[in-house]
Amino acid sequence: MGGCYFLVTSVDVPLEAFQSAFAVRICLLLLVVCSNTDFMKQPKKRRAASRNLSSNRKAVVHGRIKQSIAPWCFQFFGKKWSLEKVCQVAAELGCLSVELVHPSDFPLLKKHGLVCALTFINTDPDPPFLRGFNNPDNWQRLTRITKEAIDGAASFRSPNVICFTGYAARNPDEPGGPLISPEDGARNCVEGFKRVVGYAEKKKVTLCMEMLNTRVTDHPMKGHPGYQGDHIDYCVDILNRVGSPRLKLLFDVYHAQIMDGDIISRLRAHRDVIGHVHVAGNPGRGELDGSQEIHYPSIMQALLDIQYKGFVGQEFIPTRDPYQGLFEAVRLCDV
Repeated sequence: MGGCYFLVTSVDVPLEAFQSAFAVRICLLLLVVCSNTDFMKQPKKRRAASRNLSSNRKAVVHGRIKQSIAPWCFQFFGKKWSLEKVCQVAAELGCLSVELVHPSDFPLLKKHGLVCALTFINTDPDPPFLRGFNNPDNWQRLTRITKEAIDGAASFRSPNVICFTGYAARNPDEPGGPLISPEDGARNCVEGFKRVVGYAEKKKVTLCMEMLNTRVTDHPMKGHPGYQGDHIDYCVDILNRVGSPRLKLLFDVYHAQIMDGDIISRLRAHRDVIGHVHVAGNPGRGELDGSQEIHYPSIMQALLDIQYKGFVGQEFIPTRDPYQGLFEAVRLCDV
């Protein structure tokens, strides 16, 4: 188009040329195109942006599934984004939430117009899934820090706080030592959660207990060998025995696929106790793309069919460009 501009401004068109109807059409076309000098005067960066508007479009179009992003995956892997960057990306893509953050991070979420679908608990220096309510030795500390997280969640209207059964080892620092039996672990969880669930009811915050897989052993965040609550039915039994609407299941599709499978049937069977959902590709806990086996559009439709009203958290570990991977995953789940 730049060549047309110089052609029209530097070449005199003979009068005879206008005798041809074809030439008239050509000249008029050139004059119309080249008179639009605004585009030609744009800086190169602006012209490039105008050609790549699609890169800034929102991934969420329908919005029937409320989506959230778990930041740890993108803070510790891939390009290692800051929490601020995760919030920026979430807002750009059309997600409503960034989750698994502490109440001290809520002002940053508010700055970007986001909520926190699932509030973290502060078990530093241990990971939160290591020592859980299955061991009475942990009850005092866990009750205190869980109530602190509930208070923070309530103040920011975060609907949920995460919780765990814990590892079967009585001392997780000695995994080869004595174990808590599945029966004792379940019984302890019931009694332990009853110590705190009343407070959650009072504050109108839901505790979401996560089921984790114990089969994957090659990465500390892809599998958790030794975790006690490693089957959906085991976790649901604990929830039913506690019997509170403020204690529900964190249904992680990636972990459930590895341990139990039959995802859609399980979603339907346990619709009344599902409080939050996590997604990632399997195998590998990577992107939700064609390299993995889970058909997420069908799972999202199943969530709509059971009238699930909670959030779906993107919790995959990026193996390539994280923005593109998130865009694709969020769009895939936006049924």
